[in-house]
Amino acid sequence: MHFKETDLPGIGRKYWLHTRSGEHLVIVIHNDERRDLFHMESGDSPEELGDMVSLVTLDDDEARAVAAIVGGMTYKPTFQDEREVMLEGLLIEWLRIEPHSESIGRTIGELNIRQATGAVILAVVEKNRTKQFNPGPDYIFTAGATVVVAGERDQIKLLKQLLSNGRL
Repeated sequence: MHFKETDLPGIGRKYWLHTRSGEHLVIVIHNDERRDLFHMESGDSPEELGDMVSLVTLDDDEARAVAAIVGGMTYKPTFQDEREVMLEGLLIEWLRIEPHSESIGRTIGELNIRQATGAVILAVVEKNRTKQFNPGPDYIFTAGATVVVAGERDQIKLLKQLLSNGRL
C-alpha cells in the first residue's frame, strides 16, 4: 500500500492511496469542507493512474459518517480475511488475482492447477463482471479477476501460492 499527501493551494489537500489490489483512491478535501473521492483503475505502472471508475462528493457530515463506518467505529466484522465456506472438509473460497500476480497471462492448463494443487476452479468473475463457470484449461488469468475455488485447506493454500508466484 502506497500513500501520498499533497497540498493544493487555494483548494485544500489531496490524498492518494494505491491499494494492494492495484487500484487507486484519490481524496480531495476542499477548503469549503467538501470531499471528492475518485476511484481510479491502475495504469500501466503502479504509480500511474488509469481511467476513473467513479466519483463521489460528500459534505462534511457525510464524510464523517463514512469515516466512522469505514474505520470500524460502528461495526467490527468477525469475518475471516477471505470469504470461505466449509462443507465437511471441503472449503470454497473466493480469491482475487492481484495486479502483480505471476499467474496473469497464463492459463489453467499451463499452471497445471488441478494436478499441482488438488484444488478445483469452479468459476471466475472478471473485473468487468463477466462470469465463466467451470473454466477449462485454456482460461487465461487476468488482473482483478475473482476465482471461486474448492478444495481442502492445504490444497487451497497451494493454489494461492501457485496463483501468486506462478509456481510452487
